[in-house]
Amino acid sequence: MGAKLADLLFPRRCPVCGRIVEPVGELICPSCVNKLAPVRQPTCLKCGKEIHGEQGEYCGDCMRRRRTFHSGAALLNYNEAARHSMAAVKYKNKREYLDFYSAAMALRFRKLVGSWQAEVLIPVPVHPSRRRQRGYNQAEELAKRLGREWKLPVDSRFLVRDRKTVPQRALNPQERLKNLQEAFRIHPRYQPGEKGRLPHCVVLIDDIYTTGSTIEACSRVLKAAGIPEIHFLAVCIGQGK
Repeated sequence: MGAKLADLLFPRRCPVCGRIVEPVGELICPSCVNKLAPVRQPTCLKCGKEIHGEQGEYCGDCMRRRRTFHSGAALLNYNEAARHSMAAVKYKNKREYLDFYSAAMALRFRKLVGSWQAEVLIPVPVHPSRRRQRGYNQAEELAKRLGREWKLPVDSRFLVRDRKTVPQRALNPQERLKNLQEAFRIHPRYQPGEKGRLPHCVVLIDDIYTTGSTIEACSRVLKAAGIPEIHFLAVCIGQGK
């Protein structure tokens, strides 16, 4: 009864078209599902990006660049519909759109995360100034939803982002990674010598994976802290090369 009343008072908006979802109770308009492009097999064994033709087992990005993380996966290819939707989540406070994406990810990646024997989900942090501006971290919102579905803890304090970097969009892959160097650190409570056991396997959570620079920068910090196995999950992944 409560959920039905909430739907009447605060009708859910579609994460793709932004209109009120019909029928009531759904998380996305049935007609909008086909505007999204789920990642299909075969995929890169490292980053989970779709591979085509005679590329082999790894995408061009992962063959050319060092990867500290073990593997990763994404729900959708980063097409125009996904780009518009993710921008609304990040910049227009459309956090409710993550209900659909997290539900789809929870269903699709449940067995994969189980095979990793993941112990904790770690959202990729944003700089405090950007968090204040937006009011939230979209990666943390996504991680919390996934954590509830999978009954896994979410640690939003493990990684800290204390250096405000310039926007990544205009930079090439090498510049992106350099831009992120030293942007992340481990919270002091987890530094070597502090009490408490570090997890063996963690999963980084983010909204978009493009060149992998952000995930790689986070992974290097986690690896240096003594975490042996690092994976990632994202809503969207760019095609790259």
